[in-house]
Amino acid sequence: ESSTLAYMGLYAQQHRGQEGAGIVSSDGKKLHRFMGPGLVSDVFSDSKVFDNLLGDNAIGHVRYSTTGESDPKNVGPLMFNLGEIQISIAHNGNLVKQDVIKESLKESGAIFQTTTDTEYIIHLLAREKGKSIKDRLRKVLKNIDGAFSLIIITPDSMIVARDKFGIRPLCIG
Repeated sequence: ESSTLAYMGLYAQQHRGQEGAGIVSSDGKKLHRFMGPGLVSDVFSDSKVFDNLLGDNAIGHVRYSTTGESDPKNVGPLMFNLGEIQISIAHNGNLVKQDVIKESLKESGAIFQTTTDTEYIIHLLAREKGKSIKDRLRKVLKNIDGAFSLIIITPDSMIVARDKFGIRPLCIG
């Protein structure tokens, strides 16, 4: 299963963050998520969690807070409903001018579920027009700066991106 492979990738990347870990998988129709605070081996110590992480695609994330509090609600991959589409995002890095982005989002009615800048990307994506998530993300990424890489999974797609200078690492396997 893809979630088992994602787990092994997270285990190998444990040094990138020890606050929490999570995996989101896709069975082609629905996203499935499991996450928690602590080390990868602790979060996924019960192998039965993989029974619910169904599908051929999965993304994972380990948390080390550079933006936002060290709080379980900030452990990724974060998951949202974007209209009728389930979407999950794993993000590494920092956005520039976060306070300006956040204030603009607040003024337009955004309600934040986390204290991470990862959520800003989702809010910007929700406000963007386009035929697909990929088209909308392209527009969002042209309007933000920083050093980051990210991966987005929906029930039927996976999109990866990084900042224009390629500062943050991005591994695909």
